[in-house]
Order: sequence, then C-alpha cells, then structure tokens
Amino acid sequence: MRVALERFARRWWVGELGLVGSALAVPTAPISWAWAWAARRRAHRLGLRGATRIEGLMVVSVGNLAVGGAGKTPVAAWVADHLTSEGIPTSVLTGAYGADEALLHARWSPEIRVVAGRDRVGGAATAHSEGARAVVLDDGFQHLRLARDLDIVLLSADDPFPAPVLPRGPYREPPASLERADVVVVTRRAATEVAARALAAAAGRYAPEALSAGAWLAPSRLRRLEDWAAAPASGGREDTHGAPGLGRASVLAVCGVARPDAFAAAVESVVGAPVELLAFGDHHAYTRSDVARVRARATGRPVVVTAKDAVKLTHWLDGLGDAYVLEEALRWTWGEEALVALMQALVAEGAGR
Repeated sequence: MRVALERFARRWWVGELGLVGSALAVPTAPISWAWAWAARRRAHRLGLRGATRIEGLMVVSVGNLAVGGAGKTPVAAWVADHLTSEGIPTSVLTGAYGADEALLHARWSPEIRVVAGRDRVGGAATAHSEGARAVVLDDGFQHLRLARDLDIVLLSADDPFPAPVLPRGPYREPPASLERADVVVVTRRAATEVAARALAAAAGRYAPEALSAGAWLAPSRLRRLEDWAAAPASGGREDTHGAPGLGRASVLAVCGVARPDAFAAAVESVVGAPVELLAFGDHHAYTRSDVARVRARATGRPVVVTAKDAVKLTHWLDGLGDAYVLEEALRWTWGEEALVALMQALVAEGAGR
C-alpha cells in the first residue's frame, strides 16, 4: 500500500493523472497552504529564538526541499570526504530513521564517525566531544535548532519547480525557503543537463546570493552483490567502469527508494534489456519473507539493487540468488571548484570558533 501511494503521489505531482489530479488539487489545497504557513512560521520562530552554536565545531548542512531522492547522502559523503582530506576531523550526522544512510556512510568512509539520531544538536555535541572539528548533516535543512556555517540545499531536476508543498506537491517547505541557502545544488538522474540548468536559473530567483552547482547521479557500474559487500567502496564519488555487466539478460530491479521508476530506467540503460521493477517503500527494512518474494519473482533472472538497498541485503546473500548492485557516480557538471573554494575559505577562517 505504501509503495502504491508513493508512486501515485509522484505521478500526481508531475501532472500525469490528468483530470484525477486536477480534482485532487481542490480539496488538498487548504492542507498545502496550512503546511506552507506552518513551515514558514516555524523557521521564523526558530530564527527569532536563535540556533545553538557549538564553539569550535564547523557545521555543514546538506538538505533539500522535496521529499527523498535528491542525492543528499552521496553529496554529504563528498563534503565529509573533502573536509577530512583537508585534515579536519569530521563526523556525519544522520537521522534515526532510515538506517540505510548511516550504513552507507560507514561503508563509503569507514574512517569518518557516523552519529545517528533525531536530535542534531545532541548529535553534534557528541561528535565534538569525541574530537570532531566539523560535522556534516545528512538531511539537515529543516533542522534549524543547530546553527550551521554552510547550508547546501539540493533540488532535483526530476521534480517540478516551483511546486506546492505536501500533499499537493513534493516540497516540505515553499520554494521561498531557499533564501536560507548558501549553495543550491541541482541534481539529476533521468533529467537532462539542459533541464538542470533551467532549474538552477529558476532557483536563482529565490536565492540570488547563493552559489549554484550541478551534479549528475550517473549509473556507474554493476557489481555482484557478494563482491560489493566484500570490497571497499568509493561512495559513488568516482566513476569505476570495468566490472563485468549482464549482457542482454532480462533482469528484476529491486529497490526501496523514493524514485523506483528512475532506478528501473537506470538499470535498463546499463543492461540494455527489458527490466521488471519490484519496489518496496522508501527506507524499507528487508526481511526473510521479502527475500523469498524477490527470489520467487526473479524466476531465475539476475536481480539488481541500489547501494542503499544493498547495505541491508548483504545479510541475505544466500537467498537472493544472482544479485548485483548498480553503483552511482557523483559527477559534478558545474560549480564544483567554487564549492570547494568556499569550504576551504571556511576552514581557513576557522568556522565554528
């Protein structure tokens, strides 16, 4: 039921439901208006109260306006890796929900401490007490209680923009909230670079002072799940071609992510053959019965999963059969050098002091 509702909502938001979508827009409009008003009021109230700053700790937030699927986790990992390469002891803060993010960070960057919990102020204090001089918030834009030195906000070119807030649209806050952003990163999976740059221009009207950057979350390579589980990972920050593919075999794409259709399309672009999709809810925690369902649905075909799902499916290697992971590569298309320079300037200024 949850999967069906999520896919129905995304079809509605992009205008694929026709008259049905138009009819739904009328009764849900007051809810969206109330949601937007509450989000703006909360931001204003917390702004007046003042956010908590932890002396000696640099805070970088990576978040977004929409619900799920914009690429926060790979971008947050990229930021944390860069700060670490600058000699700054860094931790990553993730929410208590969706353990897949914490597992991915731990896999991609095992030398970086991951602190999970809804209380980002408490998590930052814990990281600082353990020696961190910087923390990166994975999905932190709405966590306004913790002051930050850099606010990076992601927009997906695969979403409409501007668009209403929930439930009539995918946004948690109105587009005007981008005024709080220091950096706006437009990400894309299926969308073209032309569409991404058009979105960046549109977002610039809401955040004219913010740095603009763009990144493609590109399908990189297929790896057998058992090999992926045993080998170190690059976190998708570098393209790593060379692993054997599946040829022209038909496959079953299995995922529990916010954009299952985009994943199925990415799998098809890599294998060049028909792909059947079996989607679970976002952040799904797989069970033995789920694995049996996957095996039965595959009927001997190879199974392809996302890295986000793979970190939870490595416990079920024997039950999945012929399983592969489709890795993504984070490829910056514009703005990378400016973003790096901005972070280096913050480090040089001693942000968090």
